[in-house]
Amino acid sequence: MTQKIIDIHPHIISPDTVRYPYNPLGGIRSDWSAERPFTFEQYIDEMEVAGVAKAAMVHSSTTYGYDNAYVADSVCRDPARFVGVYSVDIAAPDAVATIEHWRSRGMAGLRLFGAGSTLQTDGRWMIAPKTFPVWEHMAAINMTVAIQTTSVGLPVVEEILERFPEVNTLLDHLGRPDLSDGAPYTKAAPLWKLARFENLYLKVTPRTFDLAEKAPATPDSFFPKLVAEYGADRLAWGSNFPANNGSLKDLVDQGHRCFAALRETDRAAIWSGTAEKLYPQLVDATRTEALSA
Repeated sequence: MTQKIIDIHPHIISPDTVRYPYNPLGGIRSDWSAERPFTFEQYIDEMEVAGVAKAAMVHSSTTYGYDNAYVADSVCRDPARFVGVYSVDIAAPDAVATIEHWRSRGMAGLRLFGAGSTLQTDGRWMIAPKTFPVWEHMAAINMTVAIQTTSVGLPVVEEILERFPEVNTLLDHLGRPDLSDGAPYTKAAPLWKLARFENLYLKVTPRTFDLAEKAPATPDSFFPKLVAEYGADRLAWGSNFPANNGSLKDLVDQGHRCFAALRETDRAAIWSGTAEKLYPQLVDATRTEALSA
């Protein structure tokens, strides 16, 4: 049986810096975007080889800041196959109007960049009172909010989950848990603690695979525990391509290797089923018609 695969974490970079100028958040451009820039067209070529059917393209905040134009221009070329996950300054007075503007241009999800390779904050700005209209709007329009952070920002993520339980919140890279002690992964306690929030979803990426493949951790001990704690229907795969080294097919192959101990139904959820819940625009039209019949 051929596995349907939806990628919810690829990035694209344009060579046209006049039309799409660089303006990274925090003023520091990510290394990968300079060293391994891939255009939308090149990503499509990678998809064909890797067997990826659809994608939620994630705007590169560490390249373009809050200007989502390149991703928007790209995904609008084939809206049956692609949607965009955009970045917006949610503290701005016109943030809701800005979201609605980008929504008309392929925006299916919002991404907040709290901490990563080029920027380190605890993300407290995400929960400031002036951002509440955005969170309330996300609940009203049922739009998923992805959060990029490390362990330093997990207390803020917990506050968000408590205050806005109607917002589907997606944690990039599982929040980069510590798996260095191996099973039963006691050092990953902050991740297990958040499992009680039913509105929290986790994005499984090659960063997670790399951690799980580094002894004493093993994929066969970690991923069954992850499924047991969260359920496969709250886990979704994203390639992090090209920020991670290797071709898109290499990253898909790594996922197949790491998910080998999981049941077929769990693998299907992680590869595509949960992605369709988070980004329903990616559900096949024929399936949508069948579900509504």
